[in-house]
Amino acid sequence: MGGYVTRERFEWDYSDQPHTDRRKQMLSQYPQLKRLMKVNPHFKWVVCAQVAAQFVACYLVRDLSWPWLLLWAYILGGTLNHSLTLAIHEMSHNQAYGHGSKSRWNGIFAMFANLPIGIPYSVSFKKYHLDHHRCQGVDGIDTDIPTEFEGVLFCTTLRKVLWVLLQPLLYAIRPLYINPKPLSQQDLINATCQITFNVFLVWTWGGRALAYLLIGTYLGLAIHPVSGHFISEHYMFLKGHETYSYYGPLNMLTYNVGYHMEHHDFPSIPGAKLPLVQKIAPDFYDDLPRHDSWPGVIKEFITDPDVGPYSRIKRKDYSGQNGKDQNANGKIFNGEISK
Repeated sequence: MGGYVTRERFEWDYSDQPHTDRRKQMLSQYPQLKRLMKVNPHFKWVVCAQVAAQFVACYLVRDLSWPWLLLWAYILGGTLNHSLTLAIHEMSHNQAYGHGSKSRWNGIFAMFANLPIGIPYSVSFKKYHLDHHRCQGVDGIDTDIPTEFEGVLFCTTLRKVLWVLLQPLLYAIRPLYINPKPLSQQDLINATCQITFNVFLVWTWGGRALAYLLIGTYLGLAIHPVSGHFISEHYMFLKGHETYSYYGPLNMLTYNVGYHMEHHDFPSIPGAKLPLVQKIAPDFYDDLPRHDSWPGVIKEFITDPDVGPYSRIKRKDYSGQNGKDQNANGKIFNGEISK
């Protein structure tokens, strides 16, 4: 059943998320897309270089004055740490080591990539992000959807500025309210590794080294040019359109997360190959609305009175499986595409 009705100011869609049917149509018309579902062999080395760069930066900033530390935390630390969060996003789809017997190594490598971020989150991110793919917009499951509290409170220009500044905290707190999950052994290992690294960093180079990482993480995920992708991906700037792509140069810093329509169509295709999806199947993408600038998206979100935290499409869970799709007909299973 299709169609949209407004309820509680969110836009409600009483049909399934659109990417499942699009995927089946595209694979039927362009079966060569399956050949893109392979791990990018260069990905691991890029991530290692980023982690190493942050480790060197921690040494270099250990004696900086606070104004200079804040500047470098925003410019360098924020950019690199935001990029590492998107590397972890890639690993949540097993893009470092692949699937099957090697899949657990993706989680281990994600914990390594997590170290410069300063906050242990790679394990919990995967759990919630796969829910986002299985059940895009589903009420009570997809924690990417803002809460009613956010929609009511952050409804003016100045309050939306505050919402953007508070985004990292809201993304961290929201799952605890919408869809709490029990701690797993992997969560505890993630936390232990992170705390050990943080203590080692402070003991070796002092508190400013750790402050550089934590401040960079927060600023990089809040008011930063690349953080515009949080808003650009699924906030409804045009009625009825819930996923948008961005094809600009900032994709080079973010593992092509801007190719977001392509990513939701094919979560098993690594970010490095997402531009090829658009080239192989241009008829599925050329006429779709897109964003031209992530900083521009932040500005439009703040200044447009018709856009805000309520500008999301929500839907009910009609699967009866609490977000766990069956592994059939190319649907998402465990966050990946059945073949």
